[in-house]
Amino acid sequence: MGYLRIRNLGKVYKRYPSNRARLLEWLNPSRQRHAQHWALRGVSFEVHPGEAVGIVGNNGAGKSTLLKIIVGTTHPNEGHVELGGRIAALLELGMGFHPEFTGRQNAYMSGQILGLTGAHISKLMPEIETFAEIGDYIDQPLRTYSSGMVVRLAFSVATAVRPEILIVDEALSVGDAYFQHKSFERIRQFRDEGTTLLFVSHSPGTIKSLCNRAILFDQGILIRDGEPDNILDYYNAIIAKKTADQQIREIESDVQKSVIRSGSHAATIEEVDMLDASGSVRAIRIGDPVRFRAHVKINETLAELTVGILIRDRLGNDIFGTNTWHLGASRRDTRAGEKYWVEFDLPVLNLGVGNYSVSFALHSGETHVTNNYDWWNQALVFQVIPGPGPCAIGVSYLPIVSRWDH
Repeated sequence: MGYLRIRNLGKVYKRYPSNRARLLEWLNPSRQRHAQHWALRGVSFEVHPGEAVGIVGNNGAGKSTLLKIIVGTTHPNEGHVELGGRIAALLELGMGFHPEFTGRQNAYMSGQILGLTGAHISKLMPEIETFAEIGDYIDQPLRTYSSGMVVRLAFSVATAVRPEILIVDEALSVGDAYFQHKSFERIRQFRDEGTTLLFVSHSPGTIKSLCNRAILFDQGILIRDGEPDNILDYYNAIIAKKTADQQIREIESDVQKSVIRSGSHAATIEEVDMLDASGSVRAIRIGDPVRFRAHVKINETLAELTVGILIRDRLGNDIFGTNTWHLGASRRDTRAGEKYWVEFDLPVLNLGVGNYSVSFALHSGETHVTNNYDWWNQALVFQVIPGPGPCAIGVSYLPIVSRWDH
C-alpha cells in the first residue's frame, strides 16, 4: 500500500528584475541582485495508504511545485519527501514523447521510463491500444496526432498497471468529454482497489467525487486540511476575499463540526428558514411545494443587493443554485438599517430521497466573487422523504410514465 510523508518542504526560486541583473550576478556572485520567491515553505502532511486527497488553491499557490518535488522532477531547498510504493504521475501527459516516433514506439519508451520491461510492455500493448482507442494511428508518427489523441495514449500507458500511488495534476482537462469520463472511471477503480491518490483540480465537483480529504494551499503555504466540502467552501471564500475587504470565519453549527461564513458584512443574513404549507419544517416529501427564505439586514447603503441560494447533496455536490440577479429580482438602493425577508418558492421539489443542505449568499452583481457581503455555507439542512409517487433513486425526481408496446 502506498503512502506519502512530507516534512517541512520548501522550494525557493530566484527572481531577477532583468536579464542584465542575472548576467551581472553571474559575473559577480558576491553581489546579490535577485529577490527570493518561496513557491513552497514549511509544508508538512501525510497521506495514508488508500486515502484520496485533493490539492486545491489559486494559480501560483504551489500545487504543481509540490507534485514535481514528490515525483522527483524538482528538488526542494528544504525538507524531504518519503514515498512508500510504486508511483505513477499524470502531470503533463505526453511530455517526453517524440513527435517523429510512432505511438507504439512512444508507448514502449514511456513504459520503460515508468520502470516496465520491454516484455511487460509488449504484454500490456493490446490493453493500451484498446483503452486509448486511436485505431491505426498507433503505428503513425506522433506529429500526426491531435492533442486529444496524445492525451489518450499517454494516459493509457501511464495507467496500464495499477500504481500504489497515483498523482494527477489537471492532466485530463484537455481530453474530450468521452475520454475524460472513461479516465475518471479508471482513477475511481484504482482508488477503490486501494491506490493512494493525490489529485490537483480546480473543479470542486471532481474533488468532491474523487477525494475523501482536501488540502488548501495559498501563496506556497498549507493553510487548511480537512473534509473536501469544508475546504472548498473556505477556498471559495478566499477567492471572494481577493476582490473585497471581508472576514472569513468558522461558526459552530448543528449541521457539522463547523461551517464557513465569510463576507464584508455590509449586509448580513440574520435568519434562514424552510417552510411548507404547515409552517417551518426540516423534512419534505418528494414533489411537495417548499419555500426557502432568509432574513436580511442592511448594514451599509448599497447600490445593489443580490441574494443567492445553493442546494447541495450530502456529499457536498452542487445540485441547484440561482440568485435574484438571474431571476431579475435584485434590490437596488438599499439603506443601512433596512431589513427584508427574501423568499425562494419551489412549486414542486423534485429532489430524490436523502439529506441536503442549503447555503445562502449576499453580494452584488451576478456572483459572490464581486462584493461578497455574507456567504453562509450550510445555513440549514433538510431531508427529502418519499412521496405518493413511485420509488426512485438518485438526487433528482423526474415525473415518468412506463408502458409496454408491440
